[in-house]
Amino acid sequence: MSRKRGLRRLLVLGLALALVVGGIYTAVAFIQRSETLVAEMCTAAVGSAKAELATDQAANAALITAVAVRRGLPPRAASIALATAMQESKLRNIEHGDHAGPDSRGLFQQRPSQGWGTEEQVMDPYYATGAFYDALVKIPGYESLEITAAAQQVQRSAYPQAYAQHEDMGRAFASALTGQSTEALDCTLKSPEGPGDAQSVVGELTAAFGNVPATADGSTIVLDVSGSQAWAVGQWAVANAKSLSVTEVDVGELSWDRKSRNGWQASDGQPGQVTVTVAAGTP
Repeated sequence: MSRKRGLRRLLVLGLALALVVGGIYTAVAFIQRSETLVAEMCTAAVGSAKAELATDQAANAALITAVAVRRGLPPRAASIALATAMQESKLRNIEHGDHAGPDSRGLFQQRPSQGWGTEEQVMDPYYATGAFYDALVKIPGYESLEITAAAQQVQRSAYPQAYAQHEDMGRAFASALTGQSTEALDCTLKSPEGPGDAQSVVGELTAAFGNVPATADGSTIVLDVSGSQAWAVGQWAVANAKSLSVTEVDVGELSWDRKSRNGWQASDGQPGQVTVTVAAGTP
């Protein structure tokens, strides 16, 4: 009898162990599957308007808008630029043109043959964006023109009405990325693929906005900015979170946390300060 009891106990222990192992496996598999199923995207919600972009498109939208902020241009200029780039290239820095413009290149599909610069220049997103704004600001009263009309005067497109379909996206992302609308930009992302580099974030910020007072310490960057500039910088960091491995952004007393996927939430941050945190490396 004792031998049978021992066998029963072993059997019960074996079953219990199998259940535990199975539970752990199921939990890990669920986490991995849920991470795999995450649809990465960025959303700008301003009032009742809402627009979505893929993460690479959002990063380019942030660059285009940052150049407008750096130049002191109104948000309307960024709206026009974003709608234009969405129509011309789907907000991607493409290396080819189309049948109508075989030498068109870059975010705005600018043509070297029409005086926009060399192929290398128009493939530089900062140069291309600057060239677009240089042309835009020469249009009298462009701020009050319909986005389609302003874009067409710069681009001279064969399909001038096509810009209109991107007006809502342009307005929503421009409002968020210029800092006119607070806590308006949110990105749903998977876990970082690797550690971030605080100095690289500072370098990218400087390229986008110019000399922003910043201090990098380990995996944290502290920026002394306030008002709309704080929200422009903070939401720029969210838009670039995928490529720069950003995990958290604090703007004043509100925080965006990559892991929570709950948008902007109250935090214990400091007014007049933006803090950007990147993924830490393995100790």
